[in-house]
Amino acid sequence: MSTTTVTKSPVDAPRTAPARPAPTAEGRIGLRANLRHIGALVRRNALQIKQDPESMFDAVMMPIIFILLFVYVFGGAISGKGNNDVYVNYVTPGLMAMMGMNIAMAVGVGINDDFKKGVMDRFRTMPIARSSVLIAKIVVEVGRMLIATAILLGMGFLLGLEIHTSFLHLLAAIGLSMVFGASLMWIFILLGLSLKTAQAVQGMAMLVLMPLQFGSSIFAPTTSMPGWLETFTDYNPLSNLADAARNLINGGPVAHSVWMTLGWAVVITVVTAPLAVTKFRKKT
Repeated sequence: MSTTTVTKSPVDAPRTAPARPAPTAEGRIGLRANLRHIGALVRRNALQIKQDPESMFDAVMMPIIFILLFVYVFGGAISGKGNNDVYVNYVTPGLMAMMGMNIAMAVGVGINDDFKKGVMDRFRTMPIARSSVLIAKIVVEVGRMLIATAILLGMGFLLGLEIHTSFLHLLAAIGLSMVFGASLMWIFILLGLSLKTAQAVQGMAMLVLMPLQFGSSIFAPTTSMPGWLETFTDYNPLSNLADAARNLINGGPVAHSVWMTLGWAVVITVVTAPLAVTKFRKKT
């Protein structure tokens, strides 16, 4: 009795499906692709503002209300009655620093709200760098900050603001405010990712904002303050930014305050940006 050996031909052999390429890791996303993702997300955020114009009320109305309030409430007391135009040149550069901090607070609230609405669930399914979502938020908020600053300066000119240096110095003051404001956004993004509700983000933000704003040289010279508070204002980054913007517009020494402001911006970004991106990755 003979046995027949059946040999399978290559055609009869089971076929294996071609291996699918592994998803691209975030770290392997190239710079060009990352910039393209950021651009798309910036457009998405800008379209959101277009569909909800009320979200621009703070950037449009806040500088008008603040400069009118402080000039006509505090101007006479600080500069003397009838010298409001002098106080305009003092407080307007300070309010440029304040605008950045108040606009930055909105980023943390927006991030927290996006998680509640499930927007981040959609981003989780996309092959995009997690950092691009946060950077796009910052780019749009810097745009809002520019609008608020332009309105603030426009109101300042109407009330008697004068540029005693040059237009380039004014642009330098605006640019310095944008750089520092962008660094502050990382703090509020981290708060938005860490706290459970938008109300908690706003409450915590106010605890940060109030001492920094009023314990500074934004609204009044620090020479009349108690010694311990004057020491605090010397290291307060908002005081350094306000002094830098004020001297760039009105004239005066700017090197120390400019370098202090840039140093604060770098330190804040280096410390909080990696923490915010790491927290965002864990949540998404």
